[in-house]
Amino acid sequence: MSWRVAWRGRELLLLLVAALPALVGTATATASRLGELALPALAPVLVFFAAALAFHLLLCLAGSRGDPLLLPVSVLLSALGLVFVSRLDPALGQRQLVWLVLGLVVAGATFLLTRELGWLRRFKYSLATVGLGIVALTFVFGQDLNGSGARLWLGGGGLYFQPSELLKVLLVVFLAAYLDEHAAILARGSYRLGPLPLPPIPYLIPLLVMWGLAVALLVVQRDLGAALLFFGIFVAMLYLASGRWLYLVGAGVAFAGAVWIAYHLVPVFHQRVEAWIDPWSQPSGLGMQSIQGLIALAAGGVFGSGLGLGRPGYVPAVHTDFILAAIGEEAGLAGTLALLVLYAILIGRGFRLAARARSLFATLLAAGLVTILGVQTFVILAGVLRLLPLTGITLPFVSYGGSSIVTNYVLLGLLLRLAADEAKAR
Repeated sequence: MSWRVAWRGRELLLLLVAALPALVGTATATASRLGELALPALAPVLVFFAAALAFHLLLCLAGSRGDPLLLPVSVLLSALGLVFVSRLDPALGQRQLVWLVLGLVVAGATFLLTRELGWLRRFKYSLATVGLGIVALTFVFGQDLNGSGARLWLGGGGLYFQPSELLKVLLVVFLAAYLDEHAAILARGSYRLGPLPLPPIPYLIPLLVMWGLAVALLVVQRDLGAALLFFGIFVAMLYLASGRWLYLVGAGVAFAGAVWIAYHLVPVFHQRVEAWIDPWSQPSGLGMQSIQGLIALAAGGVFGSGLGLGRPGYVPAVHTDFILAAIGEEAGLAGTLALLVLYAILIGRGFRLAARARSLFATLLAAGLVTILGVQTFVILAGVLRLLPLTGITLPFVSYGGSSIVTNYVLLGLLLRLAADEAKAR
């Protein structure tokens, strides 16, 4: 591998700027909790930004001249998540720091190992099969860590990961490679169902089998949030590859039918819908999380109660599913909107990268990866605001969770590789 240094000055400056709100937030939360500023409390944020600067140096040494915003925005989101997780539970904050540093290491490895993207296309079936196989292992060796009855984690000795997190990235790689190979065929209609043109069925079968197996495994596991996320990714990528509105209409009809069936046949889905429609009918049961989340958001007002001065601990699972409620209470509407602006920048830069990519595979891969971020952020935001039933998925880069953090940094490593290749081709 040849190393040609590229000075990424804008990225370095933005990383230094991103450190300021994280340090100020940590200092404020610590002073609120202890009554004084304890300098050792700043150590986790400083360690994390040191790791981020090391990753920046790697990109410089690798000669990457790609998008200078992807890394700083992702790091800022992660740093803000570290601040709030540490404020909610200092012990979890220490573990979150470990996952974040590991995530940066994995992102660097992903960036270097994908120097040649062609192998991702060649081994698309193998990668998808590995992902499905790991998820299937949870039926035998899975652990239920949150008492929900769903055995979604693998591991032991205090170290666990959620296979569905990895599967979503592998599924995007498979869809991008398969759609790149058969885009022209899928875009034209060879058969007709009344007035509707349909693509050749044999070319749809591998696509539907892989995606269907993923969704079926997740539904059986009762991981409904991941199943919804996979459905959104599949529809978005199929439409991007073909440009045919027929797929959107068909997906809408299929989604409506699946919701109706799940509501009547899947007890956990029925319960979540009922709790979503009227959480106040179960204020100490399934509706408690939504009610406490809404109270937290209302208590925050426009500018929030201040870091360390709110009571987000009353919200169940506030450090994972409902960390947005904690941010809304202590940073207010202004802080929440600022966070959403960061997501908009990250997703916008990802789609900009997809639009400027030099190959259909790169376009679909970049679009699929940022679709993960976009759909996941929308679903959790809608769940907290009661626009959708709760799904149990995390807020990307911000919520506590090792599997989610590491997977998000794998995603970031792929985006940075695509950005480096796009810049090199110019």
